[in-house]
Amino acid sequence: MKSVVLGAVVAVFLASGIATAQDRGPVTNLPLPRYVSLKASEGNVRRGPSLTHRIDWVFTRKDVPLEITAEHGHWRRVRDRDGVGGWIHYSLLSGARTAIVEHDMMELLSQPAEKSMIVARLELGVIARVIECDATWCRLSAAGYKGWAPKARIWGVEQDEIVD
Repeated sequence: MKSVVLGAVVAVFLASGIATAQDRGPVTNLPLPRYVSLKASEGNVRRGPSLTHRIDWVFTRKDVPLEITAEHGHWRRVRDRDGVGGWIHYSLLSGARTAIVEHDMMELLSQPAEKSMIVARLELGVIARVIECDATWCRLSAAGYKGWAPKARIWGVEQDEIVD
């Protein structure tokens, strides 16, 4: 009886479209969803996974963080922090991790602690390289400055993700 109930719960969970920790891309076998960045300074985002599909968007900012939500052949379905996205060719993406500042004048700190020395203040929308993340903080690099920021103030890293 328990397996029948568990099966129904799993079926409802999967039908909701929420990804589980075990979800893997059918092409790369990498986790889904996952974050990457735009390698090129421009990338066409299409309605479907081929060159015959219409271009819906053009990302025009190199290093912008994107979330991969699906894979099909050489194509990856991505979305940005605003939920905008579609299908993009994998050659335009990089595994280099970046994050975008979500709070204006976010303080970059010398240590992962609120009372640490301020290294720099980053404006809303600044893109920074992700060096590492622990449970609540990420070490970032932007414009020659390196420091720590709370995960809750950036987009491009899951809140429970550890980055080495």
